Amino acid sequence: MNNDEFYIKRCIELAQKALGNTYPNPLVGSVIVHNGKIIGEGYHHKAGEPHAEINAINSVKNKDLIPESTIYVSLEPCAHYGKTPPCALKIKELGFKKVVIGAMDSHDKVNGKGKKIIQDAGIEAVSGILEEECIELNKRFFTYHEKKRPYIILKWAESGDGFLDKDFTPTAVSNTLVNQFVHQLRADEHAILVGTQTALNDNPSLTVRNVEGVNPVRILIDFDLKVPASFNIYNNKARTLVLNSVKEGTEGHIQFIQINKAHFLPELMEALYKEQIQSVIIEGGRFTLQEFINANLWDEAIVIKNENLTVENGTKAPEFNQVPDTIENFRDNTISFFKAK
Repeated sequence: MNNDEFYIKRCIELAQKALGNTYPNPLVGSVIVHNGKIIGEGYHHKAGEPHAEINAINSVKNKDLIPESTIYVSLEPCAHYGKTPPCALKIKELGFKKVVIGAMDSHDKVNGKGKKIIQDAGIEAVSGILEEECIELNKRFFTYHEKKRPYIILKWAESGDGFLDKDFTPTAVSNTLVNQFVHQLRADEHAILVGTQTALNDNPSLTVRNVEGVNPVRILIDFDLKVPASFNIYNNKARTLVLNSVKEGTEGHIQFIQINKAHFLPELMEALYKEQIQSVIIEGGRFTLQEFINANLWDEAIVIKNENLTVENGTKAPEFNQVPDTIENFRDNTISFFKAK
């Protein structure tokens, strides 16, 4: 690993500290290096707050070293005025010696403009360092802007003999270790989605417990509004979007969005894009999961299996004929991780 890669790797580590907190912004980390020594570090904590580069610049004790320094950033510096002025202009104004960029930003407001501002100022700029890792870091952000839909993660837990529950009643399939993993997953992603049946059967809250983190936006697909308002999914713990074919409008933290049942997947994607939802965990039930699988509309899948549990009768797990990329053991449970090819 050369020096540039070493420092970009550090940028990625820093950026990851804010996972789940920066929506709708990307995760970005930045490092400032003078004569082979890190003199400043920063990352973007939350939308509306300073970007990574600014936090890194502010952390430098001796600002006189900046014109002799290289600034590393995991994503191309922004070139537009949003809630904060463009970082590319700040880099130009301070006159860094060199700028090293992990991934370029495909977002139309940036897309090469940041790098161009820097180069036009006569500053050396290099991009595409550990590019794959930097794109993976912002897989949600890139999918959202390029595909005009959220990054989709399918998730379910099944028994050793391939059922989601026993005798069609809610059944604990996974162990406590896996439950902690699942709550971390919720904290890391932007939103979580269930269908009518799951909401009625399980009465879930879909909030983050067992770990520190922000509650994801809850999405309920309930065409005929069968789920009673007294159910947990309607409690005030998180913003909730209810996609239905009856009504439209906002009531406190709950937003009703009307979509057409006949083409619910494209309309759902459009609605979530409009609401700036960058990633969503599809938690079920079987019908909803199968719809996504059949439409080949997913980016990752996480399948939890309890090999020792045999239920013999209940809701069948979705049909999903894919080969896992990796399988991890969580005591007596396994989790298989899939990536759409």
